[in-house]
Amino acid sequence: MNAPETKTLDIVQIKQYLPHRYPLLLVDRVLDWEAGKSITAIKNVTVNEEFFNGHFPNKPVMPGVLMIEAMAQTAALLSFLTMGLKPDENSVVYFLGIDGARFKRPVGPGDQLKMHVEILRNARGIWKYKAVASVDGQVAVEAELMCTMRSATDASQPAGQ
Repeated sequence: MNAPETKTLDIVQIKQYLPHRYPLLLVDRVLDWEAGKSITAIKNVTVNEEFFNGHFPNKPVMPGVLMIEAMAQTAALLSFLTMGLKPDENSVVYFLGIDGARFKRPVGPGDQLKMHVEILRNARGIWKYKAVASVDGQVAVEAELMCTMRSATDASQPAGQ
């Protein structure tokens, strides 16, 4: 009998799928995922984050663009898990678009950003996702994201070529 597939990932496993490293690796743990469907992951936001030195010294707030990046990294994980492959050093994932981004609440030190990403579609190498990140059950940011995967040798070419 086959053992059930693990539906969580720790940071060591995440680093096998994402090329990002400190300070830009923004996913700490995958709580659950279902291939071809969705993933839930977390980013523990600490006062030691580099971006808090300048954003803002008297009222630390996680930059919105980094919340979007955290959701995009979560989406990339879902895509790799769905395809059943780990990227090699020649693999690159690029943003193609961000639609309907809305920021609903600030995120600061001590918060745990919980990201839920669903695949809306995958056609001709372009993935579209619905992403929502929340803190304590309150939506912090939501957006639709589009990404594509390329080999580094093809990365200089426009998407769809």
